[in-house]
Amino acid sequence: MEDLEDYLSGSLEPAGLREFEAHLETCPACREEVGAMHDFSGMFGVLKPAEAVQPPPGFYARVVERVVQSKPAPWYAVLGWDTVFSRRLVFASLVMMAVMGSYLVTREAGVPVGPSPEAIMAQQNAPAFETARAEDNMLVTLTAYEQ
Repeated sequence: MEDLEDYLSGSLEPAGLREFEAHLETCPACREEVGAMHDFSGMFGVLKPAEAVQPPPGFYARVVERVVQSKPAPWYAVLGWDTVFSRRLVFASLVMMAVMGSYLVTREAGVPVGPSPEAIMAQQNAPAFETARAEDNMLVTLTAYEQ
């Protein structure tokens, strides 16, 4: 069984070939296995094409000509979209952005404008009162800002 593959492919050494054939004469199980392998190889031989198929003359030239004449597909063709749908989608997106932007601009007018707590803290260098600490003075300033 170790040399079966080499025997069938014909790559077995002459000494190994004589030894293998001598074993086949005495072992019916191995003879049966070799016969089955020959049958299988015959079946695979039927699957091979009889001769290589050659394309008709001018085939490659026509293929190259079609490739040169074809124009590249747009980027949205990858998604399977046609031109009309993609234009409508872009237009709808722009309209939606305009509507949402105008809504945000109108809602922003009601937000009170004034110095932020960080700006108030940055302006506070020293206590306003001589007796108060800077941290206490800052809390008074922030409390006044929030009211």
